[in-house]
Amino acid sequence: MSATQNRNPLLGYGLLFGAIALLPALGVYPIFVMKVLCFALFACAFNLLVGFTGLLSFGHAAFLGTAAYGAGHALKVWGLPTPLGLLFGMLAAGGVGLVFGLLAIRRTGIYFSMITLALSQMLFFVFLQAPFTGGEDGLQSVPRGHFLGLDLANDLSLYYVVLGLFIAGFWLIYRTVHSPFGQVLTSIRENEPRAISLGYDVDRFKLLAFVLSAMLAGLAGATKTLVLGFATLTDAVWTTSGLVILMTLVGGMGTLVGPMLGALIIIALENKIGDLGKALADVSGIAWFNGLGESVSLVTGLIFIVCVLAFRRGLVGEALAWWERRRQAPARG
Repeated sequence: MSATQNRNPLLGYGLLFGAIALLPALGVYPIFVMKVLCFALFACAFNLLVGFTGLLSFGHAAFLGTAAYGAGHALKVWGLPTPLGLLFGMLAAGGVGLVFGLLAIRRTGIYFSMITLALSQMLFFVFLQAPFTGGEDGLQSVPRGHFLGLDLANDLSLYYVVLGLFIAGFWLIYRTVHSPFGQVLTSIRENEPRAISLGYDVDRFKLLAFVLSAMLAGLAGATKTLVLGFATLTDAVWTTSGLVILMTLVGGMGTLVGPMLGALIIIALENKIGDLGKALADVSGIAWFNGLGESVSLVTGLIFIVCVLAFRRGLVGEALAWWERRRQAPARG
């Protein structure tokens, strides 16, 4: 019975990834889906820290930005092969995560969150001034190169490489959550004093989770640079940290698929809200809707308010809770 229960989620994930693989054949714009996949991995990495370890970071954009600049510089200036460039960006983010973790991990609650925010802002100003980042212009024209013999100048080839990287990152998160290490992280989230009383070195476990989350966020940032061909200060600014928090809350914190759905919703709104506003203006005759594309922050703020008031567990969390209540209803009857 337990083996069947373990196979069912994996089968569902396999079907989901198979459907994503078919999207280009259905006419979906590959660059848009790749951007969603990058932010979905970013949100899943953040969720590993906040949803399964109970550590709320306000500075996760630092890892996305570090890897974006690191991979972009390695590919454009140093001329490293694409796999090594991505690996360098990922390791650079892990190194920054180690430094941040060592400084912040001994604090809890809002103190931990504010330390990560402060450190992230310090790094942001380093990126603003450092010559290798291009300052406000960003790092432009990053070459895609080749990956295992595939020419990534072809969008379709790049699409399946990005999907493969996302699946690898998601699988690592899945294995972490369902391992003894993941169970310890969950116990720390639920009752840290009890975990300490059981003899676990809580700070070490939290630091490992922090660094792993940073490296996966770095993989997302490095991949994003490969897809878009540039890295900018937007990758490292504090609003990006807020954006990933919103993605996780909307989709469902503490669920594996929730951050993916949240990333899809937020990125789709950012890219398509102008078209939606124009359609609403045409239907309603209200000219104000034409300016909706310039009010992305307003719309995401409204989504956040609705989510907090009506969907405290997020969309996936609420759906799972509803299904659990429905499944248990006959048993109670």
